[in-house]
Amino acid sequence: MSKIHLKTNGSLNTYTCSNPDGNSIDIGNEGKTVRPLESVLMAMAGCSTIDVVMILEKMKQSIVDIEVIVEGKRAEDHPKVYTSITAHYILYGDIKEKKAEQAIQLSVDKYCSVAKMLDKTAHISTSFEIQNKIS
Repeated sequence: MSKIHLKTNGSLNTYTCSNPDGNSIDIGNEGKTVRPLESVLMAMAGCSTIDVVMILEKMKQSIVDIEVIVEGKRAEDHPKVYTSITAHYILYGDIKEKKAEQAIQLSVDKYCSVAKMLDKTAHISTSFEIQNKIS
């Protein structure tokens, strides 16, 4: 079971959410924090990135870095859920294109629990590019 703790942080419009390990993020609606639905996109990016890296490593691909840009479009009427989400992966390293495509699809379609929850209301599309990174 997952558990978080939320408490106010300076006002009734900003909050700190923390997990039992003491890690935290600030959320709210004043523009100084991450908005709650932005944190959902962040969660999808984080969840999927963990999967993609693990899958590529199991495929013996040499990934040295990754970036993900996620954008979401929300419904106009309440509850204004996400109706469409795009995730663009920028992979760095010596990675075969077919392996990258497989890893991303496996993550979004099968392993990433955040994406699987979101796909109940949102169409999720992905794209990627591979760049060599010199460390």
